[in-house]
Parts: sequence; C-alpha cells; structure tokens
Amino acid sequence: MSQDLPDVQLLRELEPVVEKNINRHLAMRKDWNPHDYIPWSDGKNFYALGGQDWDPEQSKLSEVAQTAMVQNLLTEDNLPSYHREIAMNFTMDGPWGWWVNRWTAEENRHGIALRDYLLVTRAIDPVELEELRVEQVTRGFSPGQNQQGDLFASTLFDSVVYVTFQELATRVSHRNTGKACEETVADQLLGRISADENLHMIFYRDVSAAGLDLVPNQAMKSLHRVLRNFKMPGYTVPEFRRKAVTIAVGGVYDPRIHLEDVVMPVLKKWRIFEREDFSGEGARLRDDLGELVKELEDTCEKFEVAKERRLERERKVAEKKAMKNLLVTSSAAS
Repeated sequence: MSQDLPDVQLLRELEPVVEKNINRHLAMRKDWNPHDYIPWSDGKNFYALGGQDWDPEQSKLSEVAQTAMVQNLLTEDNLPSYHREIAMNFTMDGPWGWWVNRWTAEENRHGIALRDYLLVTRAIDPVELEELRVEQVTRGFSPGQNQQGDLFASTLFDSVVYVTFQELATRVSHRNTGKACEETVADQLLGRISADENLHMIFYRDVSAAGLDLVPNQAMKSLHRVLRNFKMPGYTVPEFRRKAVTIAVGGVYDPRIHLEDVVMPVLKKWRIFEREDFSGEGARLRDDLGELVKELEDTCEKFEVAKERRLERERKVAEKKAMKNLLVTSSAAS
C-alpha cells in the first residue's frame, strides 16, 4: 500500500498481528510477585508510629544509585498518563484493548516493588519521594511533543513506535541501575523488572514492524517524528536535567547507551537502512534518519569529552579533601 491509512483502518488491519503477539507474550512471560523482592526484615516504623524518621546516613546506596532509582520509580509512577495515551490511540476494543489493560497491570507491579524496596531499606527520603510523586503525576506525560515543547497530533504509529524505543530504554536503565546499586536484592528486583520491559518492547517492536510492512512510508513518518523529538518519559520529573547528568556520568544511561543499546538495535531489526520499499517523502525521511544517527554519534563524542573533564575535576577535589583530612589528622596526633 502506498497511501496513508486512517488509524481506524490501521487498527483493524493490524488486529491479527496484535492477537498473535499477545499469545506469544503470554507464552513467554514469567509471573512474579513484588513482595518476593522486598527485604521486609530490614523494615521499621517511621516517627508517626513511634519509630524513627529517615536520616541520610541510613541509605546504603551511592548518589548515582539513589538518583537513578528515584528517577526510574517516578517514571513508573506516571502510569496513569501512559495508560491514557495508549488507550486513546489503540482504543479499548478487541485485542488492542485487552493489551492496553494487560500491559498496564504488568507495568503497575514495577512502581509497587520499587517504592516498597526504597522505603523498607530507607534508601531515600520518603517525604521528598512522595512530594515528587504527586508533582510528577500532576504534570502528566504525552509523547506527542516536539523539542520546543509544542504538542503535535499523535497517531497510532506514533504511539507504537515511541513505546518500542521507550520500553527498550527503560529496560536498559533499570538493568544498569540494578548494577549501580551494588546490592543483591536491588539487582535481582531490577533484573526482574527489566525482563518485563523487554517483553513489552518486543510486542511493540513487532507490531511496528508489521506496520512498516503494511504502509512503509506512513510508518516512516512516525518513526522519523519520534526519533527526531524523542524524550524519555521521565523528562517531566523536577530537576530532570541535573538528575540526567548524574545518571549519565554514572554510566546508567548516557548518549552512547541511548544510541548503541536503544536506537540502533531497533533500526537494525526493522532493516531501516536496507529496505527498498520507501519512496518519496518516506525515502527522504529515511535518509534524514541516517543524518540523525551521525548527529547522535557527535553528541556521544562531545559527552564523553565533557564526562572525562568532570570526572577529572571530581578526582582533584577528592584528592584535596583527602589531603586536608590527612593534615588535620596529623596535626591532631601531634
């Protein structure tokens, strides 16, 4: 097909693909319970129930791990907005509607488990976390925004293509956060969550692939729009830029990871630069994606230089602090 199809027809044309991928998802998934990944024996009451309120010294996580864990949780907290977005574009009828609800149910476990872990282990300030949750959910989220923050009309393909990259990015972020925690239970929990995200990504990736085969030029328009304007769903979190820098410098999610572990694997799976079924505007947009990949590579190189400079400054500050402490200790001893 060379003509663009309305979303209503696309939904109908792709319904058998959705049903097939639902059946595969159900065969591949592994049920798990959030409570099995929480060290409940570490928990104790807070002040309101006669216990002790949170103190920064109680956290065993590094600054990078704390920042990444909170960012991941707040991203999961915006589930009501994500549900609304895909329900509006997928409809709540037939296999599409069944998937919307099933996906939401599985995603909801992630926020439950992460919050329980952070509160029981006293890894973060619970009051600040709750304030951030309320702010984040109040702000909501829509992937239908360009780099200037202007809204554009979101289509079925926009949604399916966006969540393909978003689910993979989230999977990578969760997995790397688990490693950054340097704590066995957190690593196991985030590994379990990232496995869920991977299956969700596969579902959306393969539905998108069917769309590319059905109407390649129309799907390319959405792919181009999504990647040219891509933002992680956590960008609405207060002080996102500062937190993103901490996470990037800490190696949890940086430009290189975004390009090599998220963008390129999907583009290669869809054979975007090998396909010969794009024409006219679709072909032009595909060529522009090639330029985008080059731009992302330039961003990676610039970030790596800036990261090394920052780490060098931090090393010098740490050395000066250590030397000062040594002098103070020596002076006290004498």
